[in-house]
Amino acid sequence: MRKWIFLICVMALGLQGQSSGELQKAIEDVQWKLELSDIADVSKFRYTGPGRGKGSDGSMILYAYSFLPKKRVAGEKKPLIVLVHGGVHGTFETSGPASHVSIVREMVERGYAVVAPDYRGSAGYGAAYENAIDYGAKENDDALLARNWMLERYSFLDPTRVGIVGWSHGGMIALMNVLLHPESYACAYAGVPVTDMIGRLGYQNDAYRKTMTDSIGKEARADVMEYRRRSPIFHAGKLQRPLLIHGNTTDETVNVYEVESMIAFLKAAGKNFDSKIYEAAPGGHHFNRIDTKLARDSRQEIYEFLTRYLKP
Repeated sequence: MRKWIFLICVMALGLQGQSSGELQKAIEDVQWKLELSDIADVSKFRYTGPGRGKGSDGSMILYAYSFLPKKRVAGEKKPLIVLVHGGVHGTFETSGPASHVSIVREMVERGYAVVAPDYRGSAGYGAAYENAIDYGAKENDDALLARNWMLERYSFLDPTRVGIVGWSHGGMIALMNVLLHPESYACAYAGVPVTDMIGRLGYQNDAYRKTMTDSIGKEARADVMEYRRRSPIFHAGKLQRPLLIHGNTTDETVNVYEVESMIAFLKAAGKNFDSKIYEAAPGGHHFNRIDTKLARDSRQEIYEFLTRYLKP
């Protein structure tokens, strides 16, 4: 423990002059190892994704965490989960209601390798990285490319047993990935997902709407079809892989209507999938990511779903 505290202090001194977000991210990097090094080989890697705007080679450097189970048998293939964090300018974090510590631990203990991309727009890498957000578009590519990097890097991962999991904004990215790239995933889970960018504009606050429109570069009234292109509900007919969706009627961040709309569009397209809308589950938007019995039971539903298709 003292070694980790010393390392954090050294990193903090080395990061003097950096933003508070960058300092917090450096601490998070250490905290991930502290939390999970007993069961996983924890590392962070850099990879490239499509650039935005002017760039020397048309690409940008991206960041992701990997968690490889320490319990591995020689010659055995492992399934992979792409775990996508939420928040328009969120980050893959160890603290707060959006912490993924319990979830990563549960996944690794069940035999999954996990990759967690801090896709463009994520906090903790400076203003330029946050401002590179591409809501509903290139951030989807960032998650897919993190998947690809893991499969290229680790021969013991099974490319036929890859799932993608996300909540909220991450749920939207999970949906877009499995809908647009079904060849890359065996299944997907979307918890309280953003699904309808046009409808979302109608109930979000001005600051959120500005983030969306600034990211896309135009207002919805100027190009409705572009907003449709970035909304999972309008791709529902492309579903080819098993999908589980969860929602909550008292979600204060993603109104349950968005989840219900996704379900309705999938049904209208004649698709088979699994879904459950929780009635006033305590915890609101984070109801099944916290540490209550209901949350653990709900996550057990997720793991049972994943087990059917990923066979850890």
